[in-house]
Amino acid sequence: MSLPAQAPTIRPARPEDVPAVVAMVHELADYERAPEQCHLTEEQLTAALFGPAPALFGHVAVDAADQPIGFALWFLNFSTWEGVHGIYLEDLYVRPAARGTGAGRLLLATLAAICVERGYRRLDWWMINWNPAARFYAAIGATPMDEWVPYRLAGKALHELAAQVPAAPTQPDA
Repeated sequence: MSLPAQAPTIRPARPEDVPAVVAMVHELADYERAPEQCHLTEEQLTAALFGPAPALFGHVAVDAADQPIGFALWFLNFSTWEGVHGIYLEDLYVRPAARGTGAGRLLLATLAAICVERGYRRLDWWMINWNPAARFYAAIGATPMDEWVPYRLAGKALHELAAQVPAAPTQPDA
């Protein structure tokens, strides 16, 4: 694929990118018809990406003025079958005005390169079933895993299950 003359640049997210990334996460929630479910704040994302032991990583696609136009937020997973880590892509988003610039492809290519460089064997993500990006993902060789059914435990059910853990016995004072 040939990229436009002003192809975006991909770089690791920086603290100054956080406001733009949070705004884009909220844009993504609007796009996915669930804005009321998105509660991410700048403070939360800053702590997750730049705290003492970050478990979340991010890359941004930036334009010629170094302004974020897209992002990828990801973390490591582990395959017990492969015996190595992989990358789980939590969110990928490119602002509508920047679509068609190659930003999405470059973000995914960057994550693929990290996988190859580090010996990770997989790059995984979920996609909402009506998203037209399915054609793009198929074009780059990604395959849907329709034999796997995602499950989620959250809210009241999460708390009810957690409450089933027996209390630890108290230790006598020494």
